[in-house]
Amino acid sequence: MAVKISLWHHYLQAIQSRETPKIQDYQRAENVLLTILERVQELDPRFRVDYSRDLEAFQFALRTSEDDLTIEVPLWVDSEALLAQEATDGQPEGRRVQENPLSPAPYMLGIPRDATGLERWMTEDVFNPSESTECQGYILPSKVLGHLKELLVAAIVHCKHHCLIMPGSLNAANLKEEDLHMSLLVSSGWRMICFNIIPVVKRNRSILHLQRKHLAQGFPDGSLEKIQHQGADLIPSDSHHWRVSTDNLISKLLSIVGSLQGYRLESLSVLDRVNNESWREGGKKAGLTFDQLKMVLLWATELFPSPEDWTDLEGSVYRLLVVLLCCLAARNLPHFLFPRHNLLQGRGLDLNSVYQQVEKFASQPEQSLQIHVTHLFASPPRLDTGIKALLQLPANSPSYWHTAYFDVLLDKFQVYNIQDKDRISAMQNIFLKTKKLENSGS
Repeated sequence: MAVKISLWHHYLQAIQSRETPKIQDYQRAENVLLTILERVQELDPRFRVDYSRDLEAFQFALRTSEDDLTIEVPLWVDSEALLAQEATDGQPEGRRVQENPLSPAPYMLGIPRDATGLERWMTEDVFNPSESTECQGYILPSKVLGHLKELLVAAIVHCKHHCLIMPGSLNAANLKEEDLHMSLLVSSGWRMICFNIIPVVKRNRSILHLQRKHLAQGFPDGSLEKIQHQGADLIPSDSHHWRVSTDNLISKLLSIVGSLQGYRLESLSVLDRVNNESWREGGKKAGLTFDQLKMVLLWATELFPSPEDWTDLEGSVYRLLVVLLCCLAARNLPHFLFPRHNLLQGRGLDLNSVYQQVEKFASQPEQSLQIHVTHLFASPPRLDTGIKALLQLPANSPSYWHTAYFDVLLDKFQVYNIQDKDRISAMQNIFLKTKKLENSGS
């Protein structure tokens, strides 16, 4: 066991040794972007520079994967003064586009008939007049995106001409107006980081209708109320509609998780590196994203509320693994704040292949944890037919989505280390229930 534990910690140390250089990489690239966005704000004060980006740098240091990053450009508008109308099929202003019917509905942002102080948002470059009795017209994402693109191009030319950014520090070849964002490749000094630039309407408190009323005891009291107070951010959904973005809310929750004791964030870092280096073959193939793994951590934090659950690095990683395996088996990773929204739907992933990769790692993790060929250790598989059958249960019955069931899985993987009598009793009851199912099916 000592060799196995040291291997996990050796792998974590290799990840953590890169955290400070990664933050420096991020800050160098971010400084280039902020310089450009400051010029955008000078050209059109309706677009603001968001300097409160500590959470983004914090997450960048956690991750190994190099998926695109997001930088938001807030619109300088009182979101509460706008008329947020939930889009419905057949609306004349544009079709409703929704990837998942169970995700939050898209909205149209109108300027009320009696509004004052919003005149600058009624210009042709961002606004479309309407004959509606409720509002004078709508702020269109397509027009906002098009205008922001023009501003970005002008800002980049200005910054290069006045030597405010170094030659070769960015690549604007992917600035495409037809996308719902603009992409810029920005140099961090030794590699290029892809940022997706997205306009955002910040903090509308009237439309954040979460599908959850409370969080379980794994989170500090008041966590949900705290993030609800932040309000909803709206980003483009299609040419006419805006949709709720939960990125900032999830980042706040992740920060709260990071303040708790134990190996929660470390287990996320380990799993993200294994995902990128092993399951996605160094990022060469499609697979799970860091955002999806963050959601797994949030569910695991709720399902495993005791500090004892997170005192051991290997056990902490397995708490994420059992949740992830069950989500893949059920082909459903629920959004933490909107559980009816499936984050695995519409991603074009070969979920069977991903499941097999994750299952292989859970059974014999040592090979994926090696930093050097000399670190390879052999161990017997932890997975047998009985565990494989258990992993499939939530796919057939969502009632298994609770701590006792996942405790059974942890026990099967030999990483259950909780002494709480009530949890042990609940786990035993679930185990007896699964045994009855096996006997009835045989």
